Amino acid sequence: MMAAIFCTFILQIFIRYATGSGWFTALFGPINTAQFGWTVEFILVLWLWTIFWGNSFVVRDNDHVTFDIIYNTVGRRARTVLAITGAVIIVAALWISIMPTYDRMRLLRMRSSATLPVTMFPIYSIYFLFLGAVGLRYLWRACEVLRHGADREVHVLPPELAKAPEDRA
Repeated sequence: MMAAIFCTFILQIFIRYATGSGWFTALFGPINTAQFGWTVEFILVLWLWTIFWGNSFVVRDNDHVTFDIIYNTVGRRARTVLAITGAVIIVAALWISIMPTYDRMRLLRMRSSATLPVTMFPIYSIYFLFLGAVGLRYLWRACEVLRHGADREVHVLPPELAKAPEDRA
C-alpha cells in the first residue's frame, strides 16, 4: 500500500509540474489536469487502510506507546490485575462501539466518493476489521495473563532496570 501511495504521489508531482511545461505540451498536447483529482482521495483511502490494517495485524503490542510507570512499580499480582483490567476495558470499548459505528456508517452506503467510483462504505469498512482484530488481540492478551501471569508481559522491565537508580550500583 505504501508503494501505491508513493507511485500516486509521484504521478501527482508529474501531472502538476510536467504537464504545464512547453516540451510536454509540444509532445503530447494539452492535458486536462482536473482529471487527476482522484489521486488525492486515492492516497487518503490508501493511508486510511494502511493505518488500520497495520494496527490490526502488523504492529506488535510492545511497539505501542504505553504509560506503564505504575504498572512497572507494582508487584506481580497487581500487574496481573492491571493487565487483565486494561485488556477487558479495551475489548469492551472496541466491541461496544461496533454497532453505533455501523449505524452511522450505514449512511455511507448511499454516499459515493467525490472522485473515486465507489461508495464510501467499502472505503471505511477497514475500521470494522480493526475493531474486531484488535479486540481479539486484547482478549487473547487477557487470557494469556490469566494463564501465565503478568511476568511474561512485554511491558515489564528487566529486573536490572526495574530497581531504583540508587540500587543499581
